Amino acid sequence: MPINIPADLPARANLEAENIFVMTEERALRQDIRPLRIAIVNLMPTKIATETQLLRLLGNSPVQVDITLVKAEAHASKNTSAEHLDRFYTTFSRMKDQRFDGMIITGAPVEQLEFEAVDYWDELCAIMDYSRERVASTLYICWGAQAGLYHHFGVPKYLLPEKMFGVFSHSISDRLHPIFRGFDDTFHVPHSRHTEVKCEDVAACPDLEILSESPEAGVCVVKDRSRNQFFITGHMEYDADTLGREYFRDVDRGLQAAIPRNYFPSDDPTQSPAVIWRAHANLFFSNWLNFYVYQGVSFE
Repeated sequence: MPINIPADLPARANLEAENIFVMTEERALRQDIRPLRIAIVNLMPTKIATETQLLRLLGNSPVQVDITLVKAEAHASKNTSAEHLDRFYTTFSRMKDQRFDGMIITGAPVEQLEFEAVDYWDELCAIMDYSRERVASTLYICWGAQAGLYHHFGVPKYLLPEKMFGVFSHSISDRLHPIFRGFDDTFHVPHSRHTEVKCEDVAACPDLEILSESPEAGVCVVKDRSRNQFFITGHMEYDADTLGREYFRDVDRGLQAAIPRNYFPSDDPTQSPAVIWRAHANLFFSNWLNFYVYQGVSFE
């Protein structure tokens, strides 16, 4: 079923070329069933790329999905034009009186800062508190997951001796869990981060359950037992070339960039990477929309 986006959102052309069912606002007004309302709190600097990645995964849902893009009001974006942000984004102060069926809080390249040192930390805390009261289910991604685990449960993050960078295999603790319906016994997820949350800290919190881990990348998927909140330490949404673009960007800057692990064939950056995480990423987001958003809200 379709996702409802503005007709001139840059992601539209890419999504339609991939046969993702998108619907313009004009056509959406003629639909009879109430759409799911999903807010995406986009904290990534490459906002347009992140929009496309997430909308692609939300495009296979049981009902029409209306998307609201949210930016941090306390932060000035350096990589996305003010025109784009003014045209397509809202702020928490303008949407806090509304209700949403689902929310996604993205990662951000600020993991080496203390949480309280991030310029929009107070605003993000307000959004995270709001999500518990007025959103049926929330997905936290990468640094967003670390922020959520810290704010809600006091789980700390730790600086890694070297960047966790590559595509890693993960196991599932409960194969019957709805979020993993249709999954194989192992699945792959890209990671790109300088910090981690430790398994023992998460396991020590009785309100949390670890649903997936990796021997290399550590904790991957965590769920709040009493609420439909999911915390994902990796980037299921990444495109085929996202890790590569990050690697070559650092090389061009003269940095000593490590080659992302398990990404380029034979660790050869001249070769194109094979995508081995896309199918499970689609399954994960479809299961989230179905079991935790669609089935968790009233359409009356």
